Amino acid sequence: MRIKATSQDGTVIAQAEYGSVDIGEEVFKKGFAEKCKLTSRTDISEEKKLDPGQLVLRNLKSPIPLWGHRSNQSTFSRPKGHLSEKLTLDLKNENDAGNLMTFPKESSAVGDFNLGSNVSLAKIKQDQKLIEENEKLKTEKDALLESYKALELKVEQIAQELQQEKAAAVVLTNHLESTLKTCIDTRMKNLAAKMEILKEMRHVGISVRFGNDLSDAIQVLDEGCFTTPASLNGLEIIWAEYNLAQEKIKTCEYVNEGNILIAQRNEMQQKLYMSVEDFILEVDESSLNKRLKTLQDLSVSLEAVYGEAKEGANSDEILTKFYDWKCDKREEFTNVRSETDASLQRLVAWFQRTLKVFDLSMEEPLISEDAVDNIDEILEKTESSVCKELEIALVDQGDADKEIILNTYSQVLQKIRSEERLIATVQAKYKDSIEFKKQLIEYLNKSPSVDHLLSIKKTLKSLKARLRWKLVEKNNLEESDDPDGSQIEKIKEEITQLRSNVFQEIYHEREEYEMLTSLAQKWFPELPLLHPEIGLLKYMNSGGLLTMSLERDLLDAEPMKELSSKRPLVCSEVNGQIILLKGYSVDVDTEAKVIERAATYHRAWREAEEESGLLPLIFLFLCKSDPMAYLMVPYYPRANLSTVQASMPLNSEEALKVMKGVAQGLYTLHKADIIHGSLHQNNVFAINREQGIVGDFDFTKSVSQRASVNMMVGDLSLISPELKMGKPASPSSDLYAYGCLLLWLSVQNQEFEISKDGIPKVDQFHLDDKVKSLLCSLIYYRSSMTAEQVLNAECFLIPKEKSVPNPEKDTEYTPYKKEEEIKMENLDKYMEKTRNGEANFDC
Repeated sequence: MRIKATSQDGTVIAQAEYGSVDIGEEVFKKGFAEKCKLTSRTDISEEKKLDPGQLVLRNLKSPIPLWGHRSNQSTFSRPKGHLSEKLTLDLKNENDAGNLMTFPKESSAVGDFNLGSNVSLAKIKQDQKLIEENEKLKTEKDALLESYKALELKVEQIAQELQQEKAAAVVLTNHLESTLKTCIDTRMKNLAAKMEILKEMRHVGISVRFGNDLSDAIQVLDEGCFTTPASLNGLEIIWAEYNLAQEKIKTCEYVNEGNILIAQRNEMQQKLYMSVEDFILEVDESSLNKRLKTLQDLSVSLEAVYGEAKEGANSDEILTKFYDWKCDKREEFTNVRSETDASLQRLVAWFQRTLKVFDLSMEEPLISEDAVDNIDEILEKTESSVCKELEIALVDQGDADKEIILNTYSQVLQKIRSEERLIATVQAKYKDSIEFKKQLIEYLNKSPSVDHLLSIKKTLKSLKARLRWKLVEKNNLEESDDPDGSQIEKIKEEITQLRSNVFQEIYHEREEYEMLTSLAQKWFPELPLLHPEIGLLKYMNSGGLLTMSLERDLLDAEPMKELSSKRPLVCSEVNGQIILLKGYSVDVDTEAKVIERAATYHRAWREAEEESGLLPLIFLFLCKSDPMAYLMVPYYPRANLSTVQASMPLNSEEALKVMKGVAQGLYTLHKADIIHGSLHQNNVFAINREQGIVGDFDFTKSVSQRASVNMMVGDLSLISPELKMGKPASPSSDLYAYGCLLLWLSVQNQEFEISKDGIPKVDQFHLDDKVKSLLCSLIYYRSSMTAEQVLNAECFLIPKEKSVPNPEKDTEYTPYKKEEEIKMENLDKYMEKTRNGEANFDC
């Protein structure tokens, strides 16, 4: 092996041969190194001048070099033994010794050898192993050094903690030494503070904690429990038989059969009267009201403590479990309290003995050890007893205890409610019994008299005859050749007075009918059968609306030709009120239907009257000479929406007020299962521009007939999509018409488009968001919308503010005097325009 050159970075370039084999060339061929060119001739020459011994020493400092820069890294991952074998084989087989081999900076021969001599590969391998062990030892040394430093730091930390613990121990020792001097003082102060709390707890009591109030309630329920009166069962049996007898009389159509049923009913009535007396006497002796007041007070007091009761099964096991739990808790608490009392007595006795020891006036000698002995034990026992009693009194109950108390409370409350229901039932039966006894005393063994009603009818007949005579006399005077004006005025005054008297008697007649109707419905169903001449059954079927004493010719009626496109409408005045008469052509079949439909509407109105949102019906009467039925309703001139919007349109606030009233009217109708079917601008009225009411409909038509008329409001059709598809009318179709009216009022003077299906596009209008939301629900999403929801819509929550006085708004509907008072400049024009569009007051 001979040195050929030394590079500038210290790398030695040598040629190694083994016999005729060039080792560098063989290593290159096998891919363990690559060829490189000499970079500096000066470095090579300098390297040649180096002393071989120095070169060996320098090479010993670094490990055996790798051969050049490895081009294939995986090649060098082979085991060392395998590599040595490979090198040996290659050195033996190769003959070319003219190639150069490069070494890294650190590579040099290891061991004691002379340059230019042959190097043993085994020696190189041994030196490499020694260098690797040296590196391994160096790594272990570094790791041990780091571990030593960590342990040294930990020792320092433990020393600091130990120093802190010593300081804390010194402070604690000093504190204990100082407190030992005042130990008795501290313990006595703590015990005194606990005794204050204990005294307060014993003064207040813990009855609620142990369910004492529930026990008291159970005792109240058991001791004064109200039971069903003994006479009630018999009374209910007789009352059921009496009601059955009443039903038979009610359905009877023949007088002879009715008389037999009435006689049987009267016998049953006598038995019922005796049973009622016994029942009333028993209830009067039972202090029913007092017991009810006790239950109500008990219920209120328990609810104030325990709140709302949970629903649970009614079982006596709950009460049994409660009593067992209460006994256990009471026994435990009694034992604790006894132990506390005993401990306190021992402490007091100790103080008394100690007082004698330090009392110089005492002549008897006392041994101090016996007097003051065991104070620590006495204080410890006393403190423990007091704390235990306070814990029972103050600490929250466990879930099991709470469950028992709440179950018992629910059980007690159920018993209270059950007894209250029983008392309510007895009170209702008591009230009916009192009323029955009162009526029976007046009509015992006799029926109510209709003589007063017949007397009123007789008076009415006389007044109507005089009125007709005066009307004829007035007409004769007016048609005479030389009419006497003063005489005519006098007769007119008499006619006015006679009309007033007639209506007063008609109202008296109605009152008498109401009284007889009440008697017939409750006690005497035979009245319509025994007195068919008074027409009580017709009056009852009409809901109190029908009168047989009123006739059209008795009224000073003025025809309303401009409103009479379909039926005769006349206007008149009754007792200072302007009324409108609507005439309906009827026959035998339709007469009964008109009365039934009008009665249903009238009953719905009577539920709330002024708050119903409906146009009231005053009278319904039949014409004797013609097949006509007349309906009398209030007349509100210039108040329907058509006229109002044509003259002075409602502003947004007024429109919402009016439409809220209309929603109330629809709610009243729908609650009574009535579908209006013909809601449009001509039968919706804006009274004083702030109260909206729904007008009546044509009582000769069915719902489907009313809904089949296509009414228009502006360019909007009031017929809902489902009606156009042939489906029956429903509350939803009423609300669709309502929504179109609301839209019409809200978009005055705004242009809009109608979709192909006839539904307006609400989004194109400039509207309040709340109104727009309601309109969308009414027109698009109507499946779940009800009149009650419309009535409670957010847009109708209008704040009460003082509005600017409006002359049109302040108009009151005073008695009708002249036709000119109800005409406006554009009324004729409007009526002419809408006459063909069903511009009347009903459909």
